[in-house]
Amino acid sequence: MTPNRQPRFDRAALAELSGRLTPRDYDILAHLHQHRVLTTHQIQRIFFTLPQPTRRRLRTLHLLNAVTRFRPWVPYGGGSAPSHWVLGRAGAAVLAIKQGGTLSDLGYSPDSSLAICLSTRLGHQVGVNDFFTELHHHARTGASGARVLAWWSERRCAKLWGDLARPDAYGRWAEGGREVDFFLEHDTGSEPLAKVAGKLADYAGLAEATHIVTPVLLWLPSAAREAHLRELIAGAEVPVATAVQTTLGGGPAGRVWLPADSRGDRLALAELADAWPHLTPPSARHSR
Repeated sequence: MTPNRQPRFDRAALAELSGRLTPRDYDILAHLHQHRVLTTHQIQRIFFTLPQPTRRRLRTLHLLNAVTRFRPWVPYGGGSAPSHWVLGRAGAAVLAIKQGGTLSDLGYSPDSSLAICLSTRLGHQVGVNDFFTELHHHARTGASGARVLAWWSERRCAKLWGDLARPDAYGRWAEGGREVDFFLEHDTGSEPLAKVAGKLADYAGLAEATHIVTPVLLWLPSAAREAHLRELIAGAEVPVATAVQTTLGGGPAGRVWLPADSRGDRLALAELADAWPHLTPPSARHSR
C-alpha cells in the first residue's frame, strides 16, 4: 500500500501548477482536503462524465504533485483495488494560498494526509464518501434542481459537536422543492447493533444542547441487519430513518428510506422532509 513516488516539490512546480489549475481542479483539491480520500470512480461521478477524461486530468494533477495516490492491498483472488487519491503537497500549498492562509492554517502535512492509506477506517471513509458521491451524481444526471447543499466531514463535525455526538458526516439535500438536513451513520456491520442504537442518545443530547433537531440516517449493509436494528430503535428520541446501502434506484437519493416510526412505504431522501413536518425547515434554522 505504498503511495506512488511523486516529483520533487519546488517553487517552479508550484508556479506552474497555479497557472494550470481550473476551478474544477480547485474543487477536487478542496474535496480531497475535506474528505481525506476519493477513488477515481468517486471523482468521476462528482466532477466528470466519462472515465478517460477523469484519468487524464488526475494524471496531470499527479505529475504536478497536486494529488498523490495509492492502491490498498486486496487479499489474493480479490482482484485489484482502484486508485485512491489524497491531497498532495503542492495541491495543499495552492489551496492554502487561494484561501488566504498557509499550510499550517490549512492543517495539512504530507504524513497526516497519507495516514488514511494505512488506517483501519479506510473502508469506512470510502463508504461514507460513496454515499455523498451518489448524491452528487444523482444531482448532476437525475432530477432537475436536485443539489447537495452541504457535505461536512467527520472531522468537521467532531470539531463542532464531538463532545456530544460524532456523526460520520452532516449533509443537506434539496430536490423537488423539498429540503432536508441530516446526520449520517454509515454502518459497516462491525459494531454490535446495541452500540449503533445507543448512539441515538448522543444525538438526543445534541438536539437538547443546540435546540436544533436533526434527523439521523442509518445506512446499513444488509436487510437483515436493518430489520434487527429497527427493533432496537423504536421510540427513539430523535427522528431516525434506515436504509440498506445501494446504488440502484437513485441510490441514497431514491425511495430507500423508512422512518423508524413507520411501517408504510419507503421514501426518497427529500421526502423525509414530509415525514417529520414538525421540524423547522433547514433553510429557516440558524446557520450552522
